[in-house]
Order: sequence, then structure tokens, then C-alpha cells
Amino acid sequence: MKRIITFLALMAGIVSVFAQTPNEIVARMESEMKIHEKDGIEMIMDLKLPVIGVVPAKTLMLGAKSRTDSTIEGTRTVVWTDETTVWSYSSKTNQIEIKDATANADNTQSNAKMFEGIAEGYKITLINETPDAWFFKCKKARSNKDKNASKKMELAVAKETYYAVSLSVKGLLASISMRDIKFGVTEEQVTFNPNEFPNATIEDKREK
Repeated sequence: MKRIITFLALMAGIVSVFAQTPNEIVARMESEMKIHEKDGIEMIMDLKLPVIGVVPAKTLMLGAKSRTDSTIEGTRTVVWTDETTVWSYSSKTNQIEIKDATANADNTQSNAKMFEGIAEGYKITLINETPDAWFFKCKKARSNKDKNASKKMELAVAKETYYAVSLSVKGLLASISMRDIKFGVTEEQVTFNPNEFPNATIEDKREK
């Protein structure tokens, strides 16, 4: 009996060493995401809109460049961005439109930034756990002064890698979920190439 008690005490000590709070787990996730940011991020963004429903978009990001590919009601749209320019292709018109980038031209990069500052800016509660992942509810803390920060989010983190599995945000008129998150994007994948749509007409609307 004495040996059993000693063993249980030892195991309890081991468990306490490895126990992590929700904030510690999310902070580790943020650190891992930051480490691999330079490799580029690939994800699926599900935008839920009234009437239309859920619109999935495949998004690739590398540095200041991004590419988003989606299909809405049969029309394929591809958008490439960098620090100065936005290229938009529509299968409906078979046209590529080129514009100067503006602050609100594309929010792809800002969506990716939603994975940052969660550990410090939110009250995080563990709501579910599986052998593979933790599932958290994140409520914006009173100390969080970022006016653009979402009030509530749901986050899943992989146990093996501490990578984000998914992040969901619900708004009044729309909601967005980011899932199937992977690392590893090439420069070629996020760089506009007119040869991809050789029959499309190009309309350059940039200010000269």
C-alpha cells in the first residue's frame, strides 16, 4: 500500500509539472504561429453571409503578399495583393482588374493577425478537449483597448504541435471561420501571373 501511495504521489507531481492553463496554451500557440510566419500560411476561410450562406475561400499568405480564391454563386474570384497593388480576377467577366492598394482593399492580412494577442487580450476558458486538441472560448477582456478586436472568439489548438486548428468569430451580419491551417507557401503561389488566365482582358485602374 505504501508503494501505491508513493507511486500516486509521484504521478500527481508529474501531472502538476505538465499542467497548463488555457492562457499558457494559447500563448504557446501564438509563439508557434509567429515562428512559422516566415514560411507562409495557408488556410481555408469560411465566410457565412445572410441569404448566400457559407462561402469558403482558400487563402495563401507570405509576407506582404496574399492570394484568395473563392467561388460565389458560380462565379470564381481570385484576388492577389501586395503592399502597393490589388489584382482581381472574375470568371463572370473574364477580366482582371488592377488597382492601387488601399487600407481597406483587402483584409486577408488583418484576419491572420487575429491569431495574435489572444493570450493577453482575452479571458480564455477551456470548453472541450479531445486526444488531439483543446477547444477554447475567448471573451475580450476589459483591459483590451483594441477597438477592432472581436468581442468573442472560439479557438482550437492542436496538442501535438500547438498550431491553431481553427478560429471562429461571429458578427452581427456575418461570421468567419479559419480552418485547415498549414505552413509553407512559395513566392510563386502568391505572386500575380497573367499567364494563369491567358484569355482574360486586363483593365489597369492604377493612378499613374
